[in-house]
Amino acid sequence: MCMAKNLEQWLAAKKQFNLNDDQIAMARELGLNPKKFGKLDNHDQESWKMPLPQFIEHIYFKRFKREVPLTPVLSIEQQLKEQKVKVLKKKKQKAGKRAEQAKSGSDSSSEAPLGGWSTFRIGSP
Repeated sequence: MCMAKNLEQWLAAKKQFNLNDDQIAMARELGLNPKKFGKLDNHDQESWKMPLPQFIEHIYFKRFKREVPLTPVLSIEQQLKEQKVKVLKKKKQKAGKRAEQAKSGSDSSSEAPLGGWSTFRIGSP
């Protein structure tokens, strides 16, 4: 759940600094840390700083020479939902495989209890 925790940090930063989905995608692509946005944010005492949304757009354009990300931007909420669906799907597949192995394992357990090692003899040439 490390990825979900990371997305939750981005969601909190989105709410705290009034960023939209495009700006969050840009910041993630740039490799910015959502915990450090407080340093980058413009406070009224620091008139030389840009507001954070404009700063992200500015450095994104400066680095990638484009205004918006090329990939379609999903909101963080949508990403969390998709991730939960993916995890549940994996769990169902895993449970199905376990049930199948348990079913087939009980049938083959009478044939070779040691998995083929039953024919091995100690001391035979």
